Amino acid sequence: MNCIIVDDEPLAREAIEILVKDTSQLNLTGMFNNAIGASKFMEENPVDLIFLDIQMPGITGIEFAHNISKRTLVIFTTAYTEYALDSYEVDAIDYLIKPVDPERFHKAVNKAIAYHSLLLKEEKENIEAGNTEYFFVKSERRYFKINYKDILFIEGLKDYVIIQLDEQRVITRMNLKNIFELLPKHDFLRVNKSYIVNTKHIDSFDNNDIFIKTHEIAIGNTYRDAFFETFMRMG
Repeated sequence: MNCIIVDDEPLAREAIEILVKDTSQLNLTGMFNNAIGASKFMEENPVDLIFLDIQMPGITGIEFAHNISKRTLVIFTTAYTEYALDSYEVDAIDYLIKPVDPERFHKAVNKAIAYHSLLLKEEKENIEAGNTEYFFVKSERRYFKINYKDILFIEGLKDYVIIQLDEQRVITRMNLKNIFELLPKHDFLRVNKSYIVNTKHIDSFDNNDIFIKTHEIAIGNTYRDAFFETFMRMG
């Protein structure tokens, strides 16, 4: 699981960092001293779990947790036991009291890993493999056959993806990163944090945007170089 640490106290960040790096199931991808920095990082990088301090200047941990996807799990860290109740208002996996006890830390992490596995299982159940030309997507209690060649682009919207076809949109509960892993890489490219495009349907593009029929899709700064290099190679 990819995780980040958000805490305004350097010593507290270091203490959690040591525990994370001692846990093989966790991959630490960033540490931040405020919610704004963490939010910007999460716009371009997948995060499965956040170790989040509750009391921080500016945006508090509780306020930040209200605005992130429910697919991103939260373990709160706090020096004050009275904040425990607040943590459950945003469906936090658990809360840890500072200084964090290693045994208590691993118990919370195991809960997060178990829940993350359930989320992945749920997503997989929404996709049924077909063959190299199509797959089935569960939407509105039915399975829809989706031909890869008919996909114009896929948009991620919080806990869902929208598969845009020529005259139809299919919405299913799934993570954009996970559906991207199922797509044939020779035809599909991630072009920003929220969009995957089918390169065969690109009508035109400039330095900032891609145009597919009547749709205009921005090229993210983080993805720009990879898009031009890969797309030109495809061409």
